[in-house]
Amino acid sequence: MVMRRPRRRDTLIYVNENLRLGGSDLVVPRLGLGVMVWGEAHGVHRLMPAKTAYGGAEFEDEKAAFDASLAAGVNFFDTAAMYSGGGSERRLGELAEAKDVVIATKFPPSPMGRAEDLPAALDASRARLRRKSVDLYQHHFPARRVDIPTLMWFMADAVEAGKIRAVGVSNYSAAQMRTAHEALTRRGIPLASNQVQYSLLYRRPETNGVLDACRELDITLIAYQPLASGALTGKYLNGNRPVGVRRFRSPFRKADLDALRPVIALLQEIGRTYDKKPGQVTLRWLLEQPGILPIPGAKNAQQVVHNAGALSFSLTPDEVTALDEATTRWRS
Repeated sequence: MVMRRPRRRDTLIYVNENLRLGGSDLVVPRLGLGVMVWGEAHGVHRLMPAKTAYGGAEFEDEKAAFDASLAAGVNFFDTAAMYSGGGSERRLGELAEAKDVVIATKFPPSPMGRAEDLPAALDASRARLRRKSVDLYQHHFPARRVDIPTLMWFMADAVEAGKIRAVGVSNYSAAQMRTAHEALTRRGIPLASNQVQYSLLYRRPETNGVLDACRELDITLIAYQPLASGALTGKYLNGNRPVGVRRFRSPFRKADLDALRPVIALLQEIGRTYDKKPGQVTLRWLLEQPGILPIPGAKNAQQVVHNAGALSFSLTPDEVTALDEATTRWRS
């Protein structure tokens, strides 16, 4: 049983406090929006993992999602050069032109990218995004062919040239973060963020040293898949199947869904106190942690409004502890 204190229900007012990304001067809202599946993909890019896992979105739905996000005070958008072969950047650039937004994107545009490719790739991203500079430029994933200190040197050059405002990484281990942080420090530039998978059903950053290193080095942890590909919304426990190939993967296999049922029941129980849904309580669990920036995806305005609902209430320490304890099996 969760211990609660009575609270006034308020689903209309968003309290989107700002967060400074690590030691950088870049200030963003506490909640962002991932636009991985936005934009048109052509040729082989139609088979990109995000499209096959989640499906795509129509332009009118993307525009409605963008407008709803700004209305909720969520003006931080995350994309990547690799998404839809640059299509996600193009769509975001089209929608965000002349708007007060913060845009994060990622290098490289293909898995074969090298550190030396960064200057040209950055210029291409800036063109697709219709921006003179990128607010947060992130290395998408570590690779043996990419020497981290060399890559950070190119990142620092871009900061000094005014082409990017802050440097981030993605999917980096604690050791790789330290290497990147040390290389940037030699140029007097902070490592602002590390974007990794983190949710109630994927708590590995708590045990693999990433979260501890982020806190030690003043690096913001940007949490992707904070709703576990939609599993934590609870809408797939009654026979509904998600679109795309994700339906064949964890956590959508039957055994995984059976293990998830008591977690969803707890999310529902907590949510009834605030008139909130399981997915909103899930996002709030992340928001209660300092230095964590969730970036759930959304393909339409309804999903944006759902996600932004996490900004209109808070959890008690007892509720946070109850969720921690209910999901300990997913810490490893």
